[in-house]
Amino acid sequence: MKIHEKYIKRCISLARNGFGSTYPNPMVGSVVVHKNKIIGEGWHQKAGLPHAEVNAINAVADESLLPQSTIYVSLEPCSHFGKTPPCSDLIIAKGIKKVVIGTVDPFAKVAGRGIKKLMDAGCEVAVGILEKECRELNKRFFTFHQERRPYIILKWAQTSDGFIAPESKDNREPVWITGSTSRQLVHKWRAEEQAILVGTNTVIADNPKLNTRLWKGPDPVRVVLDRSGRIPKKSAVLDGSVKTIVFTEKPNSYSSEIDPGSLQNHENLILKELDFGKEIAPQICEVLYQNELQSVIIEGGARTIQSFIDAGLWDEARVFTGKATFNSGIDSPKLKGKLIHEQEIGDDNLKFYIND
Repeated sequence: MKIHEKYIKRCISLARNGFGSTYPNPMVGSVVVHKNKIIGEGWHQKAGLPHAEVNAINAVADESLLPQSTIYVSLEPCSHFGKTPPCSDLIIAKGIKKVVIGTVDPFAKVAGRGIKKLMDAGCEVAVGILEKECRELNKRFFTFHQERRPYIILKWAQTSDGFIAPESKDNREPVWITGSTSRQLVHKWRAEEQAILVGTNTVIADNPKLNTRLWKGPDPVRVVLDRSGRIPKKSAVLDGSVKTIVFTEKPNSYSSEIDPGSLQNHENLILKELDFGKEIAPQICEVLYQNELQSVIIEGGARTIQSFIDAGLWDEARVFTGKATFNSGIDSPKLKGKLIHEQEIGDDNLKFYIND
């Protein structure tokens, strides 16, 4: 069992190379082992490209060794035709008789079928090696397929005296609580997740772009709440440069208020009706799931973040505390969660919580 864990750990390490680039597919790593020596390894790099098992098998210089080898993979090999052929078929075709799998794939088109196909072909299959670690690796993928919602990350910055924003200000420029290193880290996070959500007041107060200008990587889908059309129609989030979902009470009237000439890409603006008289978090999650978004950062403001906390719809929270003080202002969200990590970033303190 220990030798299996050694190689599954290597699979996990390889899989992480695809973080942020494999959506909607999971991150997967694979190694081929012959006489306790890795003779091929690979990971899934991007949706549409070969899967981890294919890359690992193709990396083996002497294919004659495959029938006497064991293939390790962090997630169950697929059994269906998607953008690429089934990996389970390739394993069988190459004569590999021993397969060690970290965890079963929750995706409905796989979900044990890959394992069954391998076993029916006479393969010796071991499943559940470092299963907890393999599931953690793809927590976004598992949450999406098992709970039918995106993985939800809460993020905010608060002053040392507990405020998330001043009571008022004179312009639409952000009031920074954290330093430049922390802000760059946030842009890195944005590049790793599929969507980012803010409320009406945040857009009115700060006119955020919600992009990754401080980090190289894809911009997340922007998700904006605007119940009654209070957001200025020339706000950055309505420029059409990035796919944007706007939740509002009356999508038709909202659409007529926007100047088409101000949008760079009309198709990038999606209007969705939301019943603001009911709990909003579950409704938002349903729409994001329908749009196949596996993860979302809830970035503001305090009321929007608190609505997800109160609904119990969050998976982790990342909370910055800066040295600045406001003396008065908008209180930070109230969170009860398990602290799992804490670190200093410049003059800022960063705490990670999970919803346990």
